[in-house]
Amino acid sequence: MLTASAAQAGAQKYEPLSASVQAVLSRTVSDRAPPTSSFQDSLAAVDWLSEMSRRLEKRIPDREGRLEFLRSVHYEATRAGLDPQLVLGLIQVESGFKKYAVSTAGARGFMQVMPFWVKLVGRSDDNLFHLRTNLRYGCTILRHYLDLERGDLYRALGRYNGSLGQPQYPNTVRAAWDRHWSYTRSSKLALR
Repeated sequence: MLTASAAQAGAQKYEPLSASVQAVLSRTVSDRAPPTSSFQDSLAAVDWLSEMSRRLEKRIPDREGRLEFLRSVHYEATRAGLDPQLVLGLIQVESGFKKYAVSTAGARGFMQVMPFWVKLVGRSDDNLFHLRTNLRYGCTILRHYLDLERGDLYRALGRYNGSLGQPQYPNTVRAAWDRHWSYTRSSKLALR
């Protein structure tokens, strides 16, 4: 069982970045509030939020907090070019949806972001326990690793967790994504 003091996650490893990559990542994590919505239309928003909220209810009982969390995940994942359901699977594995989770390596929050990222690409007052900040960093880092690995999700997840080349973590995230968070709007609409 995960606790706020000891998440069972690995840790991103510090790797020197070129000045241009560092500048791009720094611009990407700059904290700007979502403009409105990342959904294609209001029906898509209602469908996705309703379905994901139902699935997440036991883990985050507060309805308003749960919806804020899901809207933020969808926005930050979409903004980074990631599947929001993949991000939910990663969060399940990394922190068990615990906002204040801290790994033995010192990774923080929902997406278990290592503090060195704040020094490397962020601002000194960035709080990795803040919902949107944590999601922004985590999604940006995963996108960076996906780009670095030329779209290879298995390797990108290994880098994210600090376990590159070991199958357990990428397979666990993939299984969580497939078993708990897989969602296709068209299949849901077909049931109506």
